[in-house]
Amino acid sequence: MTATANRISTYTSTSALSDGRNGEQKKDLWTSMLDSVASGKRLPEKNILVFGGSPESQREFLDSLSNSDPRRLIDRQRIPPIANNFALGYTYYDVLDSDQEDTLARISLYLLSTPSPSFTSLIKPLLTPETIPNTLIVVLLDWSQPHLWLRQLREWILMLRDILQSLDSNCVDAMQDVMMSWRDRGRGGGSVNLDGTGVAAADDDAALPLGPSEWDDGLGLPLCVVCQNADRMEVLEKSQGWKEADFDQILQYLRTILLRHGASLIYTTPHLPSPLRSLIHASLGITSLIKREPLRHNVIDRDKILVPPNWDSWGKIRVLREGFDVETVSNGWSEDIHQDWPLPNSSTARDPFRDEEPESHQNQLSALFHYEDWVPDASAGALQLAGPEPSDPTKLEVVSDDPQRFLADQGRLLEMMREKTEELEKKERAAAAAGNTPTRGGRKPLEDLDLVKAGMGGSVVSDHIGPVQFNMGGIQVDADDMVQRLKDRQDYGSDPTTPPADGVPPSLDNTAGLEAFFLNLTKRKPGASVTGSPARDH
Repeated sequence: MTATANRISTYTSTSALSDGRNGEQKKDLWTSMLDSVASGKRLPEKNILVFGGSPESQREFLDSLSNSDPRRLIDRQRIPPIANNFALGYTYYDVLDSDQEDTLARISLYLLSTPSPSFTSLIKPLLTPETIPNTLIVVLLDWSQPHLWLRQLREWILMLRDILQSLDSNCVDAMQDVMMSWRDRGRGGGSVNLDGTGVAAADDDAALPLGPSEWDDGLGLPLCVVCQNADRMEVLEKSQGWKEADFDQILQYLRTILLRHGASLIYTTPHLPSPLRSLIHASLGITSLIKREPLRHNVIDRDKILVPPNWDSWGKIRVLREGFDVETVSNGWSEDIHQDWPLPNSSTARDPFRDEEPESHQNQLSALFHYEDWVPDASAGALQLAGPEPSDPTKLEVVSDDPQRFLADQGRLLEMMREKTEELEKKERAAAAAGNTPTRGGRKPLEDLDLVKAGMGGSVVSDHIGPVQFNMGGIQVDADDMVQRLKDRQDYGSDPTTPPADGVPPSLDNTAGLEAFFLNLTKRKPGASVTGSPARDH
């Protein structure tokens, strides 16, 4: 039994290691089978360099690409985390086929929010002769700040061009091959899809020529611009008075600029379906083996814009809205992007998209200058910061002053009150030296209150809030009336020439009146009242 239990089969080992004929080693069938299966399961690697946006908007972009897969929604634990809070972020996701069974490719996303020279050394190792044909550049823009779009695009393009020019000759050759492939894609007589699949025409002479300014400034990598939060267009229209012509002109600016780079453009709205996933995957050469999703252009619906690469032209841009000078904008953008990077007068401590460049703004050919001079600031507080408006007490909105300006005004008011107090104290001391005793320190008790009301605009406040009343022991008392009565009583008691009221002694500060009161008491006749009136008969 023991020998039987320890018996080991040697068929597999002997069959795999036995020698073949003529002394040759027999081929290992299991190893070859495992190698073939491993090579078949090896996923194509694709890279996306995502520039711009905030960590939150970058997460929305990733969700729009990956969360459309039902399997990913069910198994939330398999979704990889996103590390994009510091420097160069990274995440990845797998592209599933239409039946959610086969994995077509794995996409690695490298995320960068700020164009800074400090981060160029992190991006350069990602571009190699092997990865360049499988890399896509995505620039994220946001409809919360369309007035900064051209400035942001220029910064990213200049940074990317600075990185690409520092690569070696092998990378340069790979980028030239990629650009030639993209430039000829869809221009032949055959049917060639966006992802490069299809059957092209055999006759090379049938290829259509390039249009004006098309691919004049190719970057070396395909570019896609994504304008997020297109639902804010309705907010701009209702709150800031934007018109349909304004949205069309912004679209004409973008299409004219991106035409020079052979780039694509798309507008997206959070939580709404869009062809973004199809556009990104097709740009990376990822196609479904079962179902091909159509990708059609759309320049009519303002919140669902889609401009594929190699589709646009100057003629199509002019048709959108008459009066737009396509040639001037295209030439101006050429002047804007042919500059050294980083730009002068820019600082990483400030917003890199709001740096002041006097020489750029003095150039009237700059497309950036004309764009920013025309597009209003679409931020939330733009209307309040635009300038002071006439005050209207019927409005519910209140525009508050700047805190520093308010404190400066209050400081001047306090200084004025201090000078007024010193002046009154000098008068009090002068009156005391002359032998005249002023009442209550040289001024009336409520005189300071009048001064404060005058300095703070008391009359204006009273006009708005009306009389101040409060309840005292069940009796409704008017505060202004009470203050006026106290002032009248003080004025009455402080005048030495005013005779005292019947039965009421004069003010203690009035010495002459007090002496006359007590002298009258000593001289009154028996049976007379305090005021000298005849006594009542009992």
